[in-house]
Amino acid sequence: MAKPVLLSVDDRGIATATLNKPAKGNAYDEDLLGALIEGLDSLHDDDSVRALVIRGAGKHFQAGADLDWLAKAATYGPEQAYLASMATTTAMQKLNEFPKPTFALVHGACFGGGCGVVCCVDVAIATPAAIFGLTEVRVGVAPTPISTHMVHAMGLRHTRRYALTGERFDAAEALRIGLVHEVVDADKAEARLAEIIDQTMLSAPSAIAMTKDSFLGANGLKLSAREMSLLAHESWMQRASADGKEGLAAFREKRRPAWYK
Repeated sequence: MAKPVLLSVDDRGIATATLNKPAKGNAYDEDLLGALIEGLDSLHDDDSVRALVIRGAGKHFQAGADLDWLAKAATYGPEQAYLASMATTTAMQKLNEFPKPTFALVHGACFGGGCGVVCCVDVAIATPAAIFGLTEVRVGVAPTPISTHMVHAMGLRHTRRYALTGERFDAAEALRIGLVHEVVDADKAEARLAEIIDQTMLSAPSAIAMTKDSFLGANGLKLSAREMSLLAHESWMQRASADGKEGLAAFREKRRPAWYK
């Protein structure tokens, strides 16, 4: 069975974490989240690692949560359901507070938790054909594990619109609202990413780590254990609600949800 996250480090110390469930658009479940957390932990204190790039295998960057897993998680008891939501919350927190510069190269679909990943990296590049959406509400669930990171990246005003409407939007709009930093033609994206990484390599590793920690800490952008617990509780409770179950059922049955009039 293929690993859900492929981890590698090149000779310059550039680590790459490739989300590796291409048949499902790299949609996340507990296995993928666990592998991402494990990878972040393994790289965190490795002085030979200078930067981290997040990629998606296949046609898409990251299409949000695996709906088969969400349906399964909706049947969990409270403790297991909480742990499932805490996995998402923890993966995002660890990526956001990772002490080395982080990059995302976005192509294809970037929905839900995929947008969360983009919000948590330091530099995000998208190709023009990339499509984005904070689509959790469309299936009756709430994006609480990524909510703080969305507000930090896009501001409350843009987050309120897209997290409540569930609209899809293109790369140009993602650039306008601050979700990504640059939109680069697909045939030039790799070169542009390499150029930015090369510029970053001129920066001292300890200075980068201090700068990131200071920016987040001084502005109240680091999550406490209590805050993470609350976000995870809100997530699983909404997933287990009547709307959460109806939303997933409607999506899987390719029909309008009952709340749509």
